[in-house]
Amino acid sequence: MGRAFEFRKARKMKRWSAMAKTFTRIGKDIVMAVKEGGPNPETNSRLRAVIQNAKAANMPKDNVERAIKKATDKDTANYKEVLFEGYAPHGIAILLETATDNNNRTVANVRAAFNKCDGNLGTSGSVVFMFDHTCNFTLKKEDITIDMEELELELIDFEVEEVFDDEEGVIIYAPFEQFGALQSYFEDNNIEILSSGFERIPTTTTKVSAEQQADVEKLLEKLEEDDDVQNVYHSMENS
Repeated sequence: MGRAFEFRKARKMKRWSAMAKTFTRIGKDIVMAVKEGGPNPETNSRLRAVIQNAKAANMPKDNVERAIKKATDKDTANYKEVLFEGYAPHGIAILLETATDNNNRTVANVRAAFNKCDGNLGTSGSVVFMFDHTCNFTLKKEDITIDMEELELELIDFEVEEVFDDEEGVIIYAPFEQFGALQSYFEDNNIEILSSGFERIPTTTTKVSAEQQADVEKLLEKLEEDDDVQNVYHSMENS
């Protein structure tokens, strides 16, 4: 298996521990999608993808509908997607995806977390090049009538990087830019998308000792606790 498979396996072990955090994160995604393309999922592919993810996370339908309705209110604050880059102790690269309605607050909180845990908040472009920006899809197995190798060949024009079978479904990884084209392909071919999203996979990883890993984990946990933080990525090798 390739990098995406190993990355996903490690991420599954570190999923959002609190359901409330997951719902808050999806709620922000809904607001950003509606503000960008409107409240109709039929004409808004980004919103359609977020609703699929909400369903996969067992977010109640009422919560989703309420979030969409709230997002259409002109008084509802919009969230801006902001990347933060830096280093944890022991030279581990950190890349944060945030969704914020108050950038000054988010900057202050992120900087405080880095400082408290002996890390360093970097400048824009300092570590982002160390991560591949990818999109991924989880597809309903029953809708796939060919084996994984054949499917990978079928999707070669979309620059698909990895295809593998998982207990959740058939997983597809491709470059970030191919998201829209792949989404359309699966929908046009009646292949149900169970969930989809974007991830940043480190191009290289750094091995650390158990003590050093504990230092890095302290910072990762601090960052993940922040309500403005959507995703935390790092270059530490999985133990």
